[in-house]
Amino acid sequence: MVLHGPNLNLLGLREPAVYGMQTLTDIDGALERLADELGIEVACRQSNHEGELIDWLHEARERFDGVVINPAGYTHTSVALRDAISAIGKPCIEVHLSNVHAREAFRHTSLTAGVCVGVVMGFGVDSYLLGLRALVSRLEKPSPAPAAVAKARQRRS
Repeated sequence: MVLHGPNLNLLGLREPAVYGMQTLTDIDGALERLADELGIEVACRQSNHEGELIDWLHEARERFDGVVINPAGYTHTSVALRDAISAIGKPCIEVHLSNVHAREAFRHTSLTAGVCVGVVMGFGVDSYLLGLRALVSRLEKPSPAPAAVAKARQRRS
């Protein structure tokens, strides 16, 4: 599942110097082509409403292997979205079109990144494509056995 947060429906019109000229339809099309190339299915959705994004994350728990999410403005403000990502027990990759660290200071803090397996930012549309590739790679790797994880923790202690 790929989730696009608030205002991303305005891509191509909104601050093209920051976000580029490509539309959300362009991004979804690129994701669908990559999914075909990778032999997977992808469902892309956008909402300006926090609760709807949370509902879709809950749906992902039952219907999808993982999530690529651009929380957009909710990245910096939504504990509820963070909790939903954490609760579903699926790998999530956070993506951003722009490099948020090269922007306003309030954008430097992500409430959601800590519960995602990784973050890709600053590459425009390629952030989404890299994020999808990273998610697929993560899903293809076998999880370490619980005993191996415990041993690794002991070595670090």
